[in-house]
Amino acid sequence: MGDGVAAAAAHLPEQEMPVHLVTLPLQLPRCFVEPNAAHALAIGLDCEGVDLARHGRLCIMQLAFQDAIYLVDAVQGGDALMQACKAALESPHVTKVVHDCKRDSEALYFQHGIKLNNVFDTQIAHSLIELQQGRQWIPDDCISFVDLLADAKYCVGVAYDEKDEVRSLLRKDPEFWTHRPLTNMMKRAAADDVRFLLRIHRNMVQRLDAFSAWELSIRSSLFCRCFCGEDDGFANWPALPAIPGTCLAARHEDPEEVLAVVDVPKGRMGRIIGRKGASIVAIKESCRANIFIGGTKGPPDKASSAVFVIGPLKEVRKAEAILRGKVV
Repeated sequence: MGDGVAAAAAHLPEQEMPVHLVTLPLQLPRCFVEPNAAHALAIGLDCEGVDLARHGRLCIMQLAFQDAIYLVDAVQGGDALMQACKAALESPHVTKVVHDCKRDSEALYFQHGIKLNNVFDTQIAHSLIELQQGRQWIPDDCISFVDLLADAKYCVGVAYDEKDEVRSLLRKDPEFWTHRPLTNMMKRAAADDVRFLLRIHRNMVQRLDAFSAWELSIRSSLFCRCFCGEDDGFANWPALPAIPGTCLAARHEDPEEVLAVVDVPKGRMGRIIGRKGASIVAIKESCRANIFIGGTKGPPDKASSAVFVIGPLKEVRKAEAILRGKVV
């Protein structure tokens, strides 16, 4: 077993940060447990588990602070430990830096009733910075976390060779993250997934212009809730960030961004996906919006799926119309 990020980044201060295993609420930093406006905080966040989503199992939640990493053991600490984290995870005073927040948010919501809020999604931020710098928009053009770590603009070219080894272990043993006690390799792999998120965050903030920063905040909010839909239409979720007046004055097009959920009756998803994915690819190429296919909901004999569309209002409505036309 190699040292992964540890070997590649031995000269970086993040590599020296202590890693603490948390099984009790009292082991969490007070600044995290008791968030407040006077002491705004940014943390790196990631989750590990088994089929991490609505019906999977969240096993570990990693939190990266400026001076330490905390591995919150949801297996040992249970829901009581996760509830001790709820205030911070929902707080507008704590920025959660995450790479691709959708499934982590889904697991937190359905397994622990936590509405992840005030997220800085580094995958979304990377795409917005690229567009801001003149790159052409391409559907599903999302950078992987491994590639982001290797990008010297954001993380001084850190390599993460161990990630492939962990993925191989997960394929052989899907219950990998449930095993206790955690091995040194498990602790290191979990910590490495958040170790450099705050460095990446600092470097990205410097590159985002005001409008892109707003787009990031609202898209991160929409991505957090896109797989968490219920019949209330997200009524109990925090309000979406309002566009600053200075940004609105500088834009001629309608900047409103929305999330639409298109329910797909049982047996109809094939019409949307098409042969070898041709139909869904064509839909994505015709609409400048992010389109995701979610999991099933409802009892097995009546289970339906859903397609989630996020983006500018006009593009979302166009995608909605096409999608609904496929399933009627």
